[in-house]
Amino acid sequence: MKFTLSWLKDHLETEASLAEICDKLTMIGLEVESVDDRAVFEPFRIARVLSAAQHPDADRLKLLSVDAGPEVNGGKPLQIVCGAPNAREGLVGVLALPGVYVPGIDTTLAVGKIRGVESFGMMCSERELELSEEHDGIIDLPADAPVGMRYADYAGLIDPVIEINLTPNHPDATGVAGIARDLAAAGLGRLKTPEVPRIEGEGEVGVSLHVTSATCLGFALRRVSCVRNGPSPEWLQKRLKAIGLRPINALVDVTNYLTFDRGRPLHVFDAGKVAGALTVRDAGEGETILALDQREYTLPAGTCVIADDKGVESIAGIMGGEHSGCDEATTEVLIESALWEPLDIARTGRTLGIITDARYRFERGVDPAFMEPGLDLATQMVLDLCGGTASKRVVEGVKAFEPKEVRLPLTEFERLTGLSIDAGEQERILGVLGFQPRRDGDALVCTVASWRPDVDGKADLVEEVMRLHGVDEIRPAPLASHAAVNGRILTTAQIRDRAARRALAARGMVECVSYSFVSEAEAKAFGGGDAALKLANPISADLSDMRPSVLPGLIAAAGRNAARGYGDTALFEVAGIYQSDTPDGQKRVVGGIRRGTAGMDGPGRFWSGNSAAVSVFDAKADAFAVLEAVGFPADKLTIEAPASAWYHPGRSGRIKLGPKVVIAEFGEFHPTVLKTLDVSGPLCGFEVFLDKVPEPKKKPTRTKPVLTLSPFQPVRRDFAFVVDDRVEAGRIVRAAEGADKALVSEVRVFDVFAGAALGEARKSVAIEVTLAPAGRTLTEEELEAVSAKIVAGVEKATGATLRS
Repeated sequence: MKFTLSWLKDHLETEASLAEICDKLTMIGLEVESVDDRAVFEPFRIARVLSAAQHPDADRLKLLSVDAGPEVNGGKPLQIVCGAPNAREGLVGVLALPGVYVPGIDTTLAVGKIRGVESFGMMCSERELELSEEHDGIIDLPADAPVGMRYADYAGLIDPVIEINLTPNHPDATGVAGIARDLAAAGLGRLKTPEVPRIEGEGEVGVSLHVTSATCLGFALRRVSCVRNGPSPEWLQKRLKAIGLRPINALVDVTNYLTFDRGRPLHVFDAGKVAGALTVRDAGEGETILALDQREYTLPAGTCVIADDKGVESIAGIMGGEHSGCDEATTEVLIESALWEPLDIARTGRTLGIITDARYRFERGVDPAFMEPGLDLATQMVLDLCGGTASKRVVEGVKAFEPKEVRLPLTEFERLTGLSIDAGEQERILGVLGFQPRRDGDALVCTVASWRPDVDGKADLVEEVMRLHGVDEIRPAPLASHAAVNGRILTTAQIRDRAARRALAARGMVECVSYSFVSEAEAKAFGGGDAALKLANPISADLSDMRPSVLPGLIAAAGRNAARGYGDTALFEVAGIYQSDTPDGQKRVVGGIRRGTAGMDGPGRFWSGNSAAVSVFDAKADAFAVLEAVGFPADKLTIEAPASAWYHPGRSGRIKLGPKVVIAEFGEFHPTVLKTLDVSGPLCGFEVFLDKVPEPKKKPTRTKPVLTLSPFQPVRRDFAFVVDDRVEAGRIVRAAEGADKALVSEVRVFDVFAGAALGEARKSVAIEVTLAPAGRTLTEEELEAVSAKIVAGVEKATGATLRS
């Protein structure tokens, strides 16, 4: 949720500084994620072009003599080389001096020569200041704009943008007015959100309205006639741009503004494009809509839609349709303000993969009592900005909001939080939040506000008071001390599990959690198949037996990865196995497998040659690493060959403690076992039986950091660059790594080639780039964009060209 400081002050009368507001927001649970104080605009100044002469060596360039005011260059004119077509004598524009960072071109200016002529700055376009996409010419200000003044002060650009992170239980904070209400309750000012005047209107809507879908909890509609649609006023455009929205036209901008100002999504239809009646209904099988994002969606049966006689015009609560959208030719508009079932909106949004500001709010629950006032507020803004006359409203399908009363004993706050707050302060906080508290003896009776669906009982009211009074007021208190020295908290088994996980993760292996069930064939292949370990009611036919080993699940996982193009895998699991139906038959083991070239040297290709395939020695090293990690040194162990029957008889071994106790097995797998599991390729593995390992000696250990891995499948892309043979491969690797640090996790050189075909003193360096998405799976368009950034980064850093 983004908003500007001036926008907040439309609803909150406060003398607090930006820092105080941000601190208080975080303290009351509206965590501030970022603050853009717009300081990037401060260095730009208003300047006047005194003369504009033709550049001696370039037809499209001009030499400008520019006055930037008495504070710049001692008041003397500056020489600027400019290629803008509108550069002329007398123009008043925006000047960037040497040393100023220009965000639109991501460049810090310096004094430079352009076609042999020195230039001491730059006259800027709107796109170069990231004010808009306009770049056909430099900014042209009114002739009376004060020369030498900071452009940010003149244009009102120094308006900090605050972004907060919302929890799902605060739908009221999806609007700036709700955020201001919380800050006022926290004592940071006075709430001054104006009341919404009721507009009755004249005449009929002229469109019949029918509501048949259970998803719709209320629908209000009004026509505004004789509107003049066009660009919205500058103040509105600035606010939308500041929070990352693109101004479209006045009618659409009004709905976007109110979505963020009051947390009330609305929609506008071009009444001239609506055929017949509007019906709020469930979609039929196969119905489609061309939405406002220019994409066509096939709607699942049962999706709530708004339709006219021609078909679907809007996906309810999520996105409108392109056909009935408003443009500059719109003169008759229908304004919609509706309520929707939150779960249905969330389900539809997930199914269709659409994320919009309207969906974000409706799936959390908007204020049901603000449906009609929201319609009136939108109507008033349309009348103010576009003119016209408003009809009466039509309201259908409304399920009346029934406020809940909650009794809060005044002593409950101290009982639940340990804090003592004056009853008057509790009453003030709840009153500003809109709960209308009234005294009833030693309790407050509160009416739950319509915009707070998360408040259900007295504990919720206590939480609200505590949140706004200040969680920092709760002082830490030590736990009561025991009479004896505390022993260790973790058991030996827990300590061993953690140590084994860390050791294998540090060796490049990925932890898996697989089913405890396997098929009968897999169980028999690994020494199981006991009738006592068969499931009476298996979830599927191929999960019929309790597993005698963790290896079948790991091998199957490696096979699935290989089928999806990720053949080099190193997986492990710390879990239980089942050798009988008695308590002693359940064992705790650490098992792991490596496939392909996923040895300790790392999987993949290198310029000097491919990695070797995994072997028995990799599995042996993993087993010994686990034993060392759980506190049992290798010098007390012996090895004998072969291991169990599911390992290769000539490439496996057992690790024993004494003549009888087997504490681990390792090796390459038997071909018949791999055939049974329908898996191929070089595969080795191990199992360490933790129950057989003696209690380790106590010794001090160092805490290791938490391993953080992406849950999404990595993507690999290959690039071959032709460069001068003096360019080091490391420069190419560093440039590729820096192209997108959030996505590029690894860059490897796997091929170097030089030959006559490339030209004299040229070579080809091929790299493999691994992309690791953190938040979601990448689309093809995003992959192409990252690839383009990598190519551009390498070309810029080394002068390379992509090999064709």
